[in-house]
Amino acid sequence: MSYWIFLILPLLIFTTPIFAQTPYDELSNSLQYALEIDEHNYSISYVVNANVVAMEIDPESTSLLIGLDNTYDSRFFIDLEHELINAQNNEFIILVDGQETDYEITSDSDSSTFAFFVPTGTEEVEIIGTRVIPEFPIGAIFGFAVMISTIMIFAKIKTPFFKL
Repeated sequence: MSYWIFLILPLLIFTTPIFAQTPYDELSNSLQYALEIDEHNYSISYVVNANVVAMEIDPESTSLLIGLDNTYDSRFFIDLEHELINAQNNEFIILVDGQETDYEITSDSDSSTFAFFVPTGTEEVEIIGTRVIPEFPIGAIFGFAVMISTIMIFAKIKTPFFKL
């Protein structure tokens, strides 16, 4: 009878699968979300047991907002380019339905991959950094330059355009 333990024990030890996946492993089967900002498209890879309804950059709060629907307990993996959102020393804040949550981050020179838990019923995730695109759009700078140049030209030629 005690011999059975010696037969079963090696089977249990050597046939137990090892689950040690990194965020990059999870993202190999990811979905893609196409986020368009100022005529530039960003392809955001993610894995979550939910429907992603929308993603949007909020320049005022320097964050990425993610709307979810039909969420079940799962880990959320998302890969974000540094050009899209970044934080000094990778010190991001992640809010799940307004509550701060712990996360794991893996960064390289181009992007950061986040992994965090989302509970059942989650509707909004907010990833807050210190810089998002567009910080200040180039089009606005060009518009201001044209406007100031036009005012200077009219002021130099002293047209009655400015007189009331």
